[in-house]
Amino acid sequence: MSEPTVAVFRPDDERLDSAVDLLSELGVDPLPDPMLAVEPTGAQPRTDAEYTVLTSKTGVELLAEDWRTGGQLCAIGESTADALRGAGYPVDIVPEEYTSSGLVTALAAVAEGRRVEVARSDHGSAVLLDGLEAAGAYVHETVLYELRRPPGSGEAATAAAEGTLDAALFTSSLTIENFLAAASESGQETAARDGLNDALVAVIGPPTAETAADAGIDVDLVASEADFETLAREAVDRLQTCQ
Repeated sequence: MSEPTVAVFRPDDERLDSAVDLLSELGVDPLPDPMLAVEPTGAQPRTDAEYTVLTSKTGVELLAEDWRTGGQLCAIGESTADALRGAGYPVDIVPEEYTSSGLVTALAAVAEGRRVEVARSDHGSAVLLDGLEAAGAYVHETVLYELRRPPGSGEAATAAAEGTLDAALFTSSLTIENFLAAASESGQETAARDGLNDALVAVIGPPTAETAADAGIDVDLVASEADFETLAREAVDRLQTCQ
C-alpha cells in the first residue's frame, strides 16, 4: 500500500523543510505547496508600549537587533515565545489558549488604560485588536510583514482535483483562501473543493476552521494545540486510524 499524500502549505523556508521532514518521519508522503511568501515591510514595533504582542516566529525574526521595549512582552504561543527567548528577550505573558482570543483573555484584566503594541502580519485577525480595545487598551498595530501567494503555487489544488490527495494541513485562513485562489486560476476550484471534502482536512485553530466552513470545505480535525507539529501528528494519527 502506498503512503498517504499529505499537503502542507508552510512558507518556502526552513518551516517547509522541517514540516516535510516531520511528515516523512510520520510515515506519509508530503506534498509541499508553499501558499505564503513573507515580504518584510521594514517597520518596527513602537518601543513605548506597556505591553507588546508578537504573534509569530516570523515577526520575531524581523525585529531589529537594537529593538527594545521597556514594557512586557507577550507571545501568542510557545513557538513564538521560544523565538523571543532565543533572540534574548524575556517573555512575560503566554496565554493558555494560543489564539487571538486567548491573548485577549490573558491581557483583559490589565489592559484598561494601557498602551498595547501589536506587531504582526498584514493578515492578522481583528479579534485581537477589537478585544483589546473593548478591554480599554490603547492599541497600536505595526505591520512587520505582508503575506502573499507565491507564483507557481497550486500543486495541492491539482492533486485534490484529481482525487490523489489524502489530507491537507491548513495553518491559517490565508492558506485556505490562497489554495482556492490557485485552484480558481487553473479552472479547478469546484473539483479541488470536492477533492478536499473527500480527503482529511486538518486546521490549526477555530478561526481557520471557520474560514474553511465559510468556503464550503468540511473540516475533519482542529488541532488540540495551535502549533504545526501537533496539527501534523494528530492528522497523521487520524489518517492511520481510518486506514
